Order: sequence, then C-alpha cells, then structure tokens
Amino acid sequence: MSNLDESVRTVCHKARLASPALASAGDGQKNRILEAIARTLRTNKPAILEANQKDLEDAKASGYPTPMLDRLLLNEKRIDGICDSVLDLVRLQSPVGSGDRFVRPNGLVIMRTRVPLGVVGIIYEARPNVTVDTAALCLKTGNAIVLRGGKEALRSNRILVDLMRKALSEESFDPDLIGFVDATSRESALALMSCREDVDVLIPRGGKGLIRACAENAKIPLLETGAGNCHLYVDDSADLKKALAIAVNAKCQRPSVCNAIETLLVHKDVAKAFLPPFADMTESYSLELRGCPETCALLSKAVPASEEDWDTEYDAYILAVKVVSGIDEAIAHINRYSTHHSEAIVTENLAHARRFQQEIDSACVYVNASTRFTDGGEFGFGAEVGISVQKLHARGPMGLEALTTVKYLIEGDGQIRS
Repeated sequence: MSNLDESVRTVCHKARLASPALASAGDGQKNRILEAIARTLRTNKPAILEANQKDLEDAKASGYPTPMLDRLLLNEKRIDGICDSVLDLVRLQSPVGSGDRFVRPNGLVIMRTRVPLGVVGIIYEARPNVTVDTAALCLKTGNAIVLRGGKEALRSNRILVDLMRKALSEESFDPDLIGFVDATSRESALALMSCREDVDVLIPRGGKGLIRACAENAKIPLLETGAGNCHLYVDDSADLKKALAIAVNAKCQRPSVCNAIETLLVHKDVAKAFLPPFADMTESYSLELRGCPETCALLSKAVPASEEDWDTEYDAYILAVKVVSGIDEAIAHINRYSTHHSEAIVTENLAHARRFQQEIDSACVYVNASTRFTDGGEFGFGAEVGISVQKLHARGPMGLEALTTVKYLIEGDGQIRS
C-alpha cells in the first residue's frame, strides 16, 4: 500500500470512528454545529477570499476555461449565500428518526425509521460551495463526510474545511467528522473509491469523465449524479414571449452550471418567428449557436452543428439548436441524447405538456419554466448534495432525505417462529 493510499484510508477511518457520536446526537446539537459553521465562515471571509483569489489566479494562468472560472469564484455575496444555505438547513426538519410503526398478528411491533447512511465520500470538481453544502447536509443528517475536491479549488477547499472543523471542535464534536483528502491526483480519487471498509456511499459531482471514472472504479456503493445535457423544446402552440424569456434564462443566466440547457429544439412552424428574436436577445452574451441546416438558413451567425454537438455539455456560451417536425421528434431526440437531468417544454397544449412529462426519461421535467430551477435550494431542500440521474434510492436534487436510509426496529415478548 502506497503512502497516499494509507493517508486516504486514515482520513476515512477517522471519519468512521467519529460518526457514532453524531449519529446519536439530537437535532438541537446538530443545528448548533451548523450555526457555528455559518458564523465561523462569515467571520473569516477575508481569509476565504484570499485563498480563493490565489486559486483563481492559478486557474487563469493554466488556461482554465473562462466560463468555468465562474464555478470557482467566491465573493462576499456568494459566501453569504453559502452561509444562508447552511442556516436554511437549521430551519428544516431532519428526516432522521421519522418513520412508521405497525403491529403484526403475532404481536411483533415493527418500527421503520430513517437513519444516517454513515460515512459519505464526495469526489467533486472546482466548486468550493460544494465543500460547505455537502458537509452541512451530512452533518444535519448525522453522517460523517470525506471530501476530495479538484486541484483548481484546493486552497479554497482547504480553508473552508479547516474552518468547519474548527466549528465542530467549538461545539465539542470530533473535527474528523469532516475529513479532507488534501491530494488532488487521480490516485487519491482511486484510493477513496476503494475505502469500502470505512465509506458507506460515494457521491461524485462533476462532468461525464468524473462520473464515468467513479462508475468504473468505485468499490463502494455509488450515488450517481449527472452531467447536464439539458434541453428546451418550443412547441408550435407556445407563447413565444414566454418561450423567449425562458430560453434566454435557461441558457444565459449562468451557463456553467449543470441545469443550464445545452440544446434548444424548436417546432418548424414557429422557428421563423422564434429563432431570429432569440438570436438578437442573446447577442449581448456572445452566444455561439450551432445549428441544423434549417437553423443556419434562418440565422446567418449560426454555424453548422455536428453529431457531437447534440451529445455535448458545453458549460459555456454555446448552444446547439435544431428545428424539429413536432413533439414526436423532440421527445425522441431528448431521450436519445439527454443525460436524464432536466428538460423543459414551452407549450399551451395541455395534451403535449402531459405527454412530454410522461415520456421524457429525466429526473426533472418542466412545463413552461426554466430548467435553472433544478436545485436543492429552489426545491426547498435547503441545499443539495447533487442532482441524481439514476433511479435507485434517490433521483433529482438530493437533499436531507437522500442522505438517509431505513432501519427496522422490532420489539417482541418472547415470539418465536414456527
């Protein structure tokens, strides 16, 4: 075993040893931890911003894509937003301890109750807010956490973890409830994926490459979050004013996030009325449009799309555009190329709306609203540990309940099975 493997295993084992005390703690104790974390982060804004600025400088120097720098950036407003999300969790009811009770004919009393998963491992890329969001969610649900972030955010993640561990100590809890893998090499990720003795579940947050690597190499159960190749379909019955506002928001409000659309599908009967105004409205964003032949015929600035464009999550001011014959083609295209994250239809046809929601195989399916709402905070979950695109255990924004499982508590009075 290499020194790196041993180091990662030590972090995970310490988290395992620390976890029982938190699992048995009451909501009041957990909420005080979260309040201490929010307070400590606010008090130490200058140090957090200094660390983040160094990360940004290094990322720019290394040629990190400009739209992705937005994911890495922290400022005072974003730090306040992170702290507010932590405090939102304080106000939410924890699912831990909830459940139901039933009595069998033989007198056995069976209680099904929600309990923590145990130790949660998170492998993620350059989004320092994930460091706090996921730690807070895990602590609220009685889980220990082991974090392994990307190299671009190493300084930011390191100071955020140090401050949260300090808050744990101040509340008389073991700081090892938040473990941090300081190495950012591929080997460190593989080491965490192999810690099945101490980590109960692994959650990757990032692009297709990271998700695929975890799915292929993890030796512990995986809660798979998804890349966001999201779609918006403008139906022939759509209110075009409404459709324009939704399309611009879904792509341009923040293109580097997973719930921004990457492909726009437009019904052939409204393409001429919709696409030129859309191109005009997005010109200030310097949005690059990659279109099908019909799109290119309508928009002089559009460039021809390749087959690869329909399958790409750009995370940038780039949008694939296709004119389709109707809802049949739209649904078929989305189900072929989607990552099963978030899709939307703009329509005034109730039958089309219901059919779209029934036949699209994605975690979140919208009618007449932007896909940008796929978010734990927007769904009222306080924060999220990720957007699950799988179908077992959890799907969509994963909040508090997704970080719990069930335990059956059975009480009897001498019953034996015949």
